Amino acid sequence: MNGGSGLFLLACLGVLGFVALMVLLSSIKIVPEYERGVIFRLGRLVGARGPGLFFVVPVFERMVRVDTRVITMDVPAQEVITLDNVTIKVNAVLYFQVINPNWAVTKVMDYIRATMQIAQTTLRSVVGQGELDELLAKRELINQKLQQIIDEQTEPWGIKVTIVEVKDVELPQNMQRAMAKQAEAEREKRAKLIHAEGELQASRALADAAAVIASEPVTLQLRYLQTLTEIAVEKNSTIIFPLPIETIKQFMPAEDKLR
Repeated sequence: MNGGSGLFLLACLGVLGFVALMVLLSSIKIVPEYERGVIFRLGRLVGARGPGLFFVVPVFERMVRVDTRVITMDVPAQEVITLDNVTIKVNAVLYFQVINPNWAVTKVMDYIRATMQIAQTTLRSVVGQGELDELLAKRELINQKLQQIIDEQTEPWGIKVTIVEVKDVELPQNMQRAMAKQAEAEREKRAKLIHAEGELQASRALADAAAVIASEPVTLQLRYLQTLTEIAVEKNSTIIFPLPIETIKQFMPAEDKLR
């Protein structure tokens, strides 16, 4: 009987030791650098712990892990009607992180899903308040406005929105054709203005040259010689040599000179 009691006692001690070891192991928590452990003791918030090694009292305390790294979230394409009544689809990308793990756990049920819903609603609202040209030309201002609004709404949850970028704006086919025609007309307008400006500058240069030639007739002869030099460069069989009227008059009859 004594031998049986001793074995039973040893077995009980072994079981108790095993249970104590399991409890001790379960109370040891290791949290990496990019996480925090939010501790609840009998349902009450104690605070965030970590990173590193710490102990949690089994049964009485519970830990919720919260990732504090920057989270990248794609905001799905939203169909929006702009202020000038153009229907477009626009999507964006959102970068945010948890800066207060206690608030992220206690003040919102699912902070990632809640941030997604806020981002979608804000994207539709902000884009719908502006015209299409403003969205295409002032993308940076739209991004800053989106970041500010979303950050203000998620701040009570311990969330910090760092960057919001509008990625793509999808236009209807008829609007793309209209914008292409507008761009083509704008380029033609610039080409005509440049051509007209060139004609104006050329006419002014010709007027200045005519004034110089009128004051110095010998410059006309020099111009003739320059033209002859340019013609002689090519392999031409016929060369036209212009002569001044004063030179030709020397060989004309007297009656023709009086005319």
